[in-house]
Amino acid sequence: MALNRRDFLKSAAVASAASAVGISVPTELEASAKEAEKDWRWDKAACRFCGTGCGIMLATKNGKIVAVKGDPAAPVNRGLNCIKGYFNAKIMYGADRLTTPLLRVNEKGEFDKKGKFKPVSWKRAFDEMEKHAKKALKERGPEGVAVFASGQYTIMEGYAAQKMMKAGFRSNAIDPNARHCMASAVVGFYQTFGIDEPSGCYDDIELTDTIVTWGSNMAEMHPILWSRVTDRKLSNPDRVKIVNLQTYTHRTCDIGDINIIFTPQTDLAIWNYIAREIVYNHPEAIDWDFIKENIVFTAGPVNLGYGMRRAGEKSLKEGKYTQKEMEIIKKEMEKKVSAKEAPALEPYGYKEGDIMKNTKGTLKHWLISFEEYKKSLAPFTLDYVAEIAKGDPNEPIEEFKKKLKALADLYIEKDRKVVSFWTMGMNQHTRGTWVNTLSYNVHFLLNKQAKPGNGAFSLTGQPSACGTAREVGTFCHRLPADLMVKNPKHREIAEKKWHVPKGTINPVGNQHIMKIHRDIEDGVVKFAWVNVCNPYQDSASAKHWIKAARNMDNFIVTSDGYPGISAKVSDLVLPSAMIYEKWGAYGNAERRTQHWRQQVLPVGDAMSDTWQWVEFSKRFTVKDLWGEWTLRDGTKLPNVIEEAKKMGYKEDTTMYEILFANDRAKKYKIDLNKFPQKGFDNSECIGDSRNVVGSDGKVFKGYGFMIHEYLFEEYASFGRGHGHDLAPFEVYHRVRGLKWPVVDGKETQWRFNVKYDPYAAKAVKESGSKSTHAFYGPLAKNLPHGNLRGVTDKNKTSLKNKAKIFARPYMDPPEMPDKEYDTWLCTGRVLEHWHSGTMTMRVPELFRAVPEALCYMNPKDAKAKGVKRGELVWVESRRGKVKARVETRGRNRPPQGLVFVPWFDEKVLINKVCLDATCPMSKQTDYKKCAVKIYKA
Repeated sequence: MALNRRDFLKSAAVASAASAVGISVPTELEASAKEAEKDWRWDKAACRFCGTGCGIMLATKNGKIVAVKGDPAAPVNRGLNCIKGYFNAKIMYGADRLTTPLLRVNEKGEFDKKGKFKPVSWKRAFDEMEKHAKKALKERGPEGVAVFASGQYTIMEGYAAQKMMKAGFRSNAIDPNARHCMASAVVGFYQTFGIDEPSGCYDDIELTDTIVTWGSNMAEMHPILWSRVTDRKLSNPDRVKIVNLQTYTHRTCDIGDINIIFTPQTDLAIWNYIAREIVYNHPEAIDWDFIKENIVFTAGPVNLGYGMRRAGEKSLKEGKYTQKEMEIIKKEMEKKVSAKEAPALEPYGYKEGDIMKNTKGTLKHWLISFEEYKKSLAPFTLDYVAEIAKGDPNEPIEEFKKKLKALADLYIEKDRKVVSFWTMGMNQHTRGTWVNTLSYNVHFLLNKQAKPGNGAFSLTGQPSACGTAREVGTFCHRLPADLMVKNPKHREIAEKKWHVPKGTINPVGNQHIMKIHRDIEDGVVKFAWVNVCNPYQDSASAKHWIKAARNMDNFIVTSDGYPGISAKVSDLVLPSAMIYEKWGAYGNAERRTQHWRQQVLPVGDAMSDTWQWVEFSKRFTVKDLWGEWTLRDGTKLPNVIEEAKKMGYKEDTTMYEILFANDRAKKYKIDLNKFPQKGFDNSECIGDSRNVVGSDGKVFKGYGFMIHEYLFEEYASFGRGHGHDLAPFEVYHRVRGLKWPVVDGKETQWRFNVKYDPYAAKAVKESGSKSTHAFYGPLAKNLPHGNLRGVTDKNKTSLKNKAKIFARPYMDPPEMPDKEYDTWLCTGRVLEHWHSGTMTMRVPELFRAVPEALCYMNPKDAKAKGVKRGELVWVESRRGKVKARVETRGRNRPPQGLVFVPWFDEKVLINKVCLDATCPMSKQTDYKKCAVKIYKA
């Protein structure tokens, strides 16, 4: 029977999918598949979406991606994709894809902030950017030029952006949207281990007996990993246990043996309860040999505030915040200790009714004794924790207590392996760093960390939040491979690798993503460039930042594939090449680095973010950027022009020549006859058939060297030999990713474990100990001594190869439901959409599946408020309000007193409602809890 084209392609897809998972297919169908695919080119790549790091196979034909399937050779997903993964091709071909630069102009064609968008050339776009960036530098210095960066950058893009910002502009005002998703995990790693990123890997799923999820809807947010969890459960249903701790019921709860619904913020109390059960009631479970050899006990200040604006800041003095908003913001300076948190704070010297004077968040901490740590746990009895933590008002307290006790028993049970997974529930938290460290406390006490099938594991992250935000170091305070801008030795290492004068790099790195927004509102940042993210949709208190961007004297640029909210807010929009239209690499949540090749040419005149940064660097010279600057805190950046001349540079040498097209870069040759370049496009290196007219008004013919390999290899050189070892560029194109550190060609599964990690083995050998572990991270490993209330002995002790257990109490969030705003609001994602929906809302199948963000509400609350399923309601906070449609059934089932609204829908801009409170240590925003009122629209 003859097949039409649609049936033909469908048959090919079915046959391909079946063969990928080992299912035999009929001969006729297999023949149809081969006929359909005869002109297809298949190649491996990484999925564009979450931080899981799934491998995919892409088929291209006639310059377009025509098919996507899971890569059966990829160890993460083993041939499976989630629903978003199968639409990796369609995200690139939306009807409103940006194809040319757009500038706001008046009728004369002049830039006008109040004008309308009109197409302009790349040259005109860069002319405007150069003009406004130089104006910002003149008015405000390096702090006036900022970048909203991304965990969705490729490694090369992020490295290029960071290098130009920190070595070129001498500005640390670059921070990724990864600040919103995993900064608390990062600071938790630093404080606990002295080095970033998880000690375990996904193999733990198949090796463990117990999976505990903390504030993580893995079934929807990490569906491929959840399929592995489900498979593990079904492999031994009597032995394997799954426990879910959440603030509302969702799909992850469907296979839970125990589901615990807790009140927002009280995960702090529950972790402390488990630790108390170990220390007070099951001391025999503590592995004292492991503790004495590897662990110390520590504490830090509790009066940290909530990472909000502080008194004296310009916009507060100017009255830009309403009286209602100030009711919460004033708690940043001081707060009254509540009855709920008083028992937890008593060991730290506070009682109910005390006024706690808050200081700015600090990472400082000190050594304490085990007895002091034990004292910090004393308040967290089962009765106290159950009373404050029970999240479903209709659940009997005794039932809730039984669940908490059963949870603790599973952790404590001898020879039971336990993995604790978490995502945004623990990270988007005003005490996010604290709750991350509390997870390690329990695992350390039991010696159930950094071992196969055992460990606390942050699953958070975008496709390269680990690889680009963390490992490349695109955070405002970081440099590659865990180097820090404030450390003079670290700056000197970077300056040498980048071949720039000593003293070039700015030591002040405090302009995190929320501070950049606030600095725009305060008039400090005058030029801001949005890269691979959507900060005007994804940031809490969004109304403030949109107003500041549109109404103040500044110039906002957005590079994107589509016109999302940030593009609409901007003054200039640049069309970016999307994921498979460029060479790239990502690093995922288990330390796995993956690379792919450019599969197709970009649409229209779109070009990669790497190209945009490199072209921008041509506009700035030594004289423009390397003179003396004075920062607002009085720090002086020295004039390094004379030092630059000694290095062979001239005053008119461009940053392009210094940072990107230098002699080191040109050693990476173009060779279209060799792997991995053979047979693949390379728009940045050799140009392409589109003949894009570039930033200089001439057809762009390419850089003439393999810039992708250069950027990756230079970045990788920071970590090799220092516990962040990466394989060579070419190797990654032959394999399905490798988990770093990659030593002697072998990846590392469990870090810090002598049996698996060569760096741990080396550290133990050098120390002469017989320990099974070495926590060799170098950060914060010299500490003074004290007690729960402060430092008592300033003499510091070296903690080489040690990890830390922290005393951290429960504390209330800054905003909680009251008589006027009587409902908790939680935000998050749904399976079908990624972040702000910029890509997935343009895929017809995904849009039809979930076309709008709903307000998920308990049926009893809906009845009490006089609203029905399907009706529109206002969701209103002290900061703003949005309309959303009520849903009382289905996938998300909140308890009474809480609603859930996802944030993918720009028409339901829920971040207008959210509070921009952050963890004061990590600066990660808490999107999981604020107070709202709900009423019929």
